[in-house]
Amino acid sequence: MSDKPKAIIITGYGINCDTETAYAFTKAGADAEKIHLNDLIEDPARLDDAQILAISGGFSFGDDIASGRVLANRLRYKLGDRIQSFVENGNLVLGICNGFQVLVKMGLLPAIGGGLKQEVTLTHNDSARFEDRWVHLEVDPASACVWTQGLDRIQLPIRHGEGKLVTAGEEGLQALKDSHCTVMRYASHKGGQANGEYPANPNGSTDDLAGICDPTGRVFGLMPHPEAFLHHTNHPRWTRESLPEEGDGLAIFQNAVSHAQVPIPE
Repeated sequence: MSDKPKAIIITGYGINCDTETAYAFTKAGADAEKIHLNDLIEDPARLDDAQILAISGGFSFGDDIASGRVLANRLRYKLGDRIQSFVENGNLVLGICNGFQVLVKMGLLPAIGGGLKQEVTLTHNDSARFEDRWVHLEVDPASACVWTQGLDRIQLPIRHGEGKLVTAGEEGLQALKDSHCTVMRYASHKGGQANGEYPANPNGSTDDLAGICDPTGRVFGLMPHPEAFLHHTNHPRWTRESLPEEGDGLAIFQNAVSHAQVPIPE
């Protein structure tokens, strides 16, 4: 058995950021493996050796019906109980962009009420168009999220058409806050929260939310792409600004790898 935490990245059916996500976990020190959705459904025991499960960005099933809906249903009804047990056993789950949409629509996020029941949604951007840009993000210091520990303010790229996070009114938003599930918010380049202003908040998300977690802090979903900023040369201004060699997104994967614990054989 490897002494590195193992990360499984689901692939297939239009998911198109799986290679970059696997590379991010490898660079962070994990043993990353891409597994096709059908293979995982056929043999769910493949999760037993993993400590991290990731669903990356893309256009799963062509975003038919709604972004992430079909993949969410496949996972909920074919692997839902197994994935819930995976989380209950102390393991980690990540959803990036389309993967975030999947986790929300299968009910794994934010999971405040327990069970696989959808409590928030991600819908069409207020701009009514696909948004492809870099954004500033502020990490909520009260968040329970293990993926963002030690982070404050970062930059990441976004590329989505249905990234607007909507809660069940003020009560739903307050439930997120009370459970410490609000992880990161879109921010102004001048500092401070975006306060709903476009393009700082590129999609109109409630309370500028760009990412949320479950109450355990181990299940994390975000619309921005951390796997797309692992090195300073990924940034569009890398030739004009003095940037750290490591991109802001790498720390998210490093936090997960540091938190994941490999079982010691008996």
